[in-house]
Amino acid sequence: MSWTTATGIFPAGDLPLQSGAVLRDARLSWKSYGTLSPARDNVIVYPTSYSATHEDGEWLIRPDGILDPTRWFVVTPDMFGNGLSSSPSNDQDYPALVTAADNVRAQRALLRQVFGIDRIACAYGFSMGAQQAYHWAALYPRAVERAVVVCGSARTSTHNQVFLRGLLAILEAAPEHRGNGRFDAEPVAALRAFSRVYAGWAKSQDWYRDGLHLATATGLDDYLDREWAPGFMRCRAADLHAQARCWDASDISANDAYGFDLHRALAAIEARVLLLPGSTDLYFRVADNEAELTRLRHAELHPIPSIWGHGAGSPSRNPQDQAFLRDSVRRWLAMPAPS
Repeated sequence: MSWTTATGIFPAGDLPLQSGAVLRDARLSWKSYGTLSPARDNVIVYPTSYSATHEDGEWLIRPDGILDPTRWFVVTPDMFGNGLSSSPSNDQDYPALVTAADNVRAQRALLRQVFGIDRIACAYGFSMGAQQAYHWAALYPRAVERAVVVCGSARTSTHNQVFLRGLLAILEAAPEHRGNGRFDAEPVAALRAFSRVYAGWAKSQDWYRDGLHLATATGLDDYLDREWAPGFMRCRAADLHAQARCWDASDISANDAYGFDLHRALAAIEARVLLLPGSTDLYFRVADNEAELTRLRHAELHPIPSIWGHGAGSPSRNPQDQAFLRDSVRRWLAMPAPS
């Protein structure tokens, strides 16, 4: 079975940012899957996650997958900073901070101007994509019917920020770093160190204890070099730096509408929100979503029962967690929008 796809670059113009800076001649890469219904009522926005492009998330878009492109019109906007949309690697004047809110405002303009879409059936996202899904629901409460937040949170926790600032410090300590997240050359040794630190957080202690890293490797170093280094070495260090700063600053209440009042921002969300944290995720803890749940109007919390840590939310090679996500998400999409 096949379905229609399309790609494009949306010219967002000079985009005013939360920081007060302007992203000049902003460009937003995107890909769509499926067919937009005549009533434009089958739209799912599926933003990308840290260091990922739309291609990296395509594994879950299929008729028997988590998002069915024969039923839904799925639009995947590439995050600013991922190398396809405006990024330090393709824009020498890229600002010091582009936030999740900045991304979502550009995505809103994309949907309106390219497709004539004002209301979406669902905002779905994993990790940084989940942060953007949360922003969709908070920034445009009357335009979002459902939100599925997979391994994400409304505000980046302090513990998560400790991890991110450690990664930023690795990049900034590289001799190739010339300041402000820019580099004279790609810092190969720093990127290898970066990938090794990342590996320690992305999977749980139980996952390593059970030796699952040895399924594709002869030992720990082989696993780290085989499974983690190539993914980050393909990225530009300046892009990784920019997106880490975006992740660090994520907060749905950090705007004039909510004045950094997280409880107020959560209470304003009208969408049905499905919170799917990984039970052993070290970035976005179940406790973070538990605290958010008490403030949301229409929400459920269903932790993914998995030892795969953060990876439980993107289980392309893990059939059990994939089945849990598929069943949970399809049930949520079948529910009526809140009245």
